[in-house]
Amino acid sequence: MADISIELLGLRFRNPILTAAGPTSRDGMTLLNAAAGGVGGLVAKTVSVKPADVPKPNMAALKEGRVGSRRGILNAELWSELPLETWLEREYPIALSAGLPLIASVGYTPEDVSEIAPKLEKAGVQAIEYSTHYVGGHVEIAKALRDAVEIPIIAKLSPKVDVAEVAKSLEPHVDAIAAINTFGPCLRVDIETGKPMLGSESGTGWMSGSALKPIAVRCVADIASAVKLPVIGVGGIASGEDVIEFVMAGASAVEVCTAAILEGDTIYGKIAGQVEEWLDSHDYDAIQDIQGIALPHLKEGVVLDPPPAVDMDRCTICGLCEKSCVYGAITANKKKNFFAIDANKCEGCGMCVSVCPFYALSY
Repeated sequence: MADISIELLGLRFRNPILTAAGPTSRDGMTLLNAAAGGVGGLVAKTVSVKPADVPKPNMAALKEGRVGSRRGILNAELWSELPLETWLEREYPIALSAGLPLIASVGYTPEDVSEIAPKLEKAGVQAIEYSTHYVGGHVEIAKALRDAVEIPIIAKLSPKVDVAEVAKSLEPHVDAIAAINTFGPCLRVDIETGKPMLGSESGTGWMSGSALKPIAVRCVADIASAVKLPVIGVGGIASGEDVIEFVMAGASAVEVCTAAILEGDTIYGKIAGQVEEWLDSHDYDAIQDIQGIALPHLKEGVVLDPPPAVDMDRCTICGLCEKSCVYGAITANKKKNFFAIDANKCEGCGMCVSVCPFYALSY
């Protein structure tokens, strides 16, 4: 079996799947549940100098209609509703009892983190992640943390900044970069009432889930290409293949939140198992073998000389590619066991390659 354990920040993780700061890491017992669900490491919900006053409602699924598939969420969540003292006296000790690496999350100003961070270190957390969540001050906060603690520091970046440039400015001051935070502000309206779905000001919230993943993968690749720091990928991870994509783009580990909200705690172990299965099926010995292998190809690019190649040993003539071909170049008839691509109609757009679930089409 492939080895999916990793070493990051001097810590050993049984797999590269971590919790992310949010509702699914809101207290010690929630983090213990994640550990039981198979997660590799723990990132706790963000704490600050005082508890957050979170609006209610503060989460809404993004889906196709009332009963459609769920593709993510909007949230108006803030930092932890629990007092810092509760985390120090109860929640961190409970989380530490899982025996997994525990990373605290802290916000939001240099003054805040200078006050809080030494208390977190004394409580036994093994690293600190900080989030500016669009308020800026990345380097100033990093310097404040570096002066306050000895344990590793992780900077979590917003997708609305130039992540490569910010990562470069942070490289002398932090030990790793996490990318990315949620994206927003966004809005969802309940069409039965005409009211917003969230109780925040103007009903706006921040998007996470599968729609965020392409942005997050691009940000991870940009950061991994710009600095030598480890990168933790965050955003839209719900399967082992998602993890593989992030690692190929340069990530050392990933954080998961939305998938755990939608699917429950067992999703962590499910994703980890899928990573192991993928590596085994592709003859890799360890997850490190694929880290960053996509980065050289980003510079070279890809070209599709129409039509795409077809592997009929893999093709099941399911017809998905025919449905997605806006140029009418594909004919798929399962009953007649017939499949063909008209080279004169094919425009080389690549959509058929991307939708094929069996990887039967290629450039």
